[in-house]
Amino acid sequence: MFPLRDSERTQGTPVITVALILANLLVFFYEISLDEYSLNHFLAQWGALPRKFEVVDLLTSMFLHGGWMHVLGNVWFLWIFGDNIEDILGPSKFLFFYLLSGLAGGLAHVFFNPDSAVPAIGASGAISGVMGAYLVSFPKARIHTLLFFFVFATTMEVPAILMIGYWFIVQLFSGFGTLAASGTQQGGTAWFAHIGGFVAGIILIRLMPSRPRWRIRQESQW
Repeated sequence: MFPLRDSERTQGTPVITVALILANLLVFFYEISLDEYSLNHFLAQWGALPRKFEVVDLLTSMFLHGGWMHVLGNVWFLWIFGDNIEDILGPSKFLFFYLLSGLAGGLAHVFFNPDSAVPAIGASGAISGVMGAYLVSFPKARIHTLLFFFVFATTMEVPAILMIGYWFIVQLFSGFGTLAASGTQQGGTAWFAHIGGFVAGIILIRLMPSRPRWRIRQESQW
């Protein structure tokens, strides 16, 4: 299932969401301008290497990506769901929320892969946090989704709780399935960054106060 748009409208321009999308794209454009040796050095230097753990690397790794599908998928999910969470929190708190979710996702990846020598990269932990926050904030929202059936494709409106819930179950089974098979995660998708970021997003959106205009709008709908 691939989300195309959601049913929840927002007020104003999602400044931080747009800025984060641009930052991710600009860093990726810089990456693809490098030759192979320089790129590998750049990713090793700024990615999050579990067995040589440094907190600052968890922050810088959020803006690195491994290919076009990686970066475009991440920024698209951020565009679909991020504006709604920024609408709830406001720009400054949303940026704080995003970075904390990314840190939580990175820490979860390091915890389950402490000896890994493969640098973890990508905004997936932070964006997973946004999805977790969206799930608890808009469980009745409808997501206009692209569905694939073998060689056929169609679109359908799917409840947010179904689409995001299904996505999270896939992350759980994939992450723990990988651990059960090999005892550690060897490169590839950082499943536990997704899981950790998602759980952090659910917790943080409940702890961080929403801005007054969003509360007033919600009360008027009740």
